[in-house]
Amino acid sequence: MKVIQHRAEKPRILVDLKPALDGYAGIPQESRLLFHGLRMMDEYEVEGLIQHGSRRLKSAVNPHRKKVAISRQINKLSRVVVSLHETPFSNMLDNLSEVINHAFARSLLRLRTLRGGSIKTGLFESDLFDDFIWRTFFNKTLKPVDKALVTSARYRVVPTPKKLMHQVGLSGLKFSNTPKYPYLDTRGFDFLVVQTPYPGRVSRKTQLVVRYHDSVPVLMPHTIKDKAFHQASHFYSLQENVRAGAWFSCISEATRRDLLKIFPEAESRTSVIYNIASHDYYDEPSPKSLVLQVIRNRLARVDAFTTNLGDLRFDNLSRQANAFEYLLMVSTIEPRKNHIALLAAWERLKYTTMPGLKLVIVGSLGWNSVPILEKFRPWAERGDLFYLHDVPSAELRMLYKHATATVCPSLAEGFGYSGIEAMRSGGIVVASDIPVHREVYAEAAEYFNPYSTDDTALLIQRVLGPEGGPIRMRLKMAGVHVADRYTPEHILPQWDEFFRQRKPGNKKS
Repeated sequence: MKVIQHRAEKPRILVDLKPALDGYAGIPQESRLLFHGLRMMDEYEVEGLIQHGSRRLKSAVNPHRKKVAISRQINKLSRVVVSLHETPFSNMLDNLSEVINHAFARSLLRLRTLRGGSIKTGLFESDLFDDFIWRTFFNKTLKPVDKALVTSARYRVVPTPKKLMHQVGLSGLKFSNTPKYPYLDTRGFDFLVVQTPYPGRVSRKTQLVVRYHDSVPVLMPHTIKDKAFHQASHFYSLQENVRAGAWFSCISEATRRDLLKIFPEAESRTSVIYNIASHDYYDEPSPKSLVLQVIRNRLARVDAFTTNLGDLRFDNLSRQANAFEYLLMVSTIEPRKNHIALLAAWERLKYTTMPGLKLVIVGSLGWNSVPILEKFRPWAERGDLFYLHDVPSAELRMLYKHATATVCPSLAEGFGYSGIEAMRSGGIVVASDIPVHREVYAEAAEYFNPYSTDDTALLIQRVLGPEGGPIRMRLKMAGVHVADRYTPEHILPQWDEFFRQRKPGNKKS
């Protein structure tokens, strides 16, 4: 296995990759793009942190132990891979240890925390496990050409699940309003970059950087799953990060303002660096007929309904495709994303001025999705609404381009990837009138009141109707310039400046 020599003059950055296990868009996408972007910057030595949300992982190689046989090292790393999915075979002693850990995990970690002990990380050299690293963490967002860059990095493994770290911290609420969180051994790293408030403390010479996406679990807890746990885990880990002097890189000014509503004392340690938009979204010529093929091939299978494809004549694509007009929404299916309000506005248009307008929904199922799917059902069974899942970026790019408009109706967002992706793909955007959309989309979108069916329907009708040609032209032209603000070429220099100002020895840090 390879040995990587550290160059002392390079600041060392450890990047939390746990969100990359969770899906395609949003925070998982930003996690992959940020790691790839930082790896492109030669001024820094960047490693990835592997940790599961709920599963205990097997320990990786201890970098401080005497050298052991290569075969034993490979076996340890192979067992780490297996432990992400199921429990590996073990000897009797390991099995006993596993049973004890499972039964008393919270008590043991809390005791270690109270005694000042730390969670150790193991070393995961990826040269023999590049397929695992690529397909587990990166290929949902990055291109194959990026594989060598991200899989050649070194990785650190945290055996302890992140949820357990939250639970140990929250258990301290019985005794204090400032519960004590476990200590993660990050010695040797100048920065630990995490994508959500982190339920742990870091080594003294490591600066914690929280990539702050939104305050929804605290300010809108009625819109989230497992409300009590997620509200508490977000607030108290955030409180610990603020208390410990973490830096907060917020993904929008609107998000930064929400953070400061909760913890105004953190203002001097906050800044705004927007999300990176994927290069997979760009405007390219493509026949509209392919839209119907994508719809047929990517229909989601759900118990709530069966979509009627009978009216789509796949044997005569070109003629029918030109008449196929649709609104597009790309988002996880959950209440905060406001699908039902969009559906009501679309129904209003169907009943009045735009009877032929279809609705295409793309996204994975989130919490409390059943009532939303029930609203989809009558329209899907008529062949007017199409719910798609697992749409690759190349196909999603076509859906954005040929949509009559991409609609972003959320009640709350931290950034709003789908609107930027639509602009980059040559589409136009209409969005809910919330502060973050105004900030991120600027003049490249038209805005509606997300609580008003009338306002939403009227706005869409104004943009898409016969008199809306100049509006659509303006939106398309503005979208090119606005979306360009979020490319790696514009965002990575901001990260470079961020780390330069805070690197060891800099008086500003």
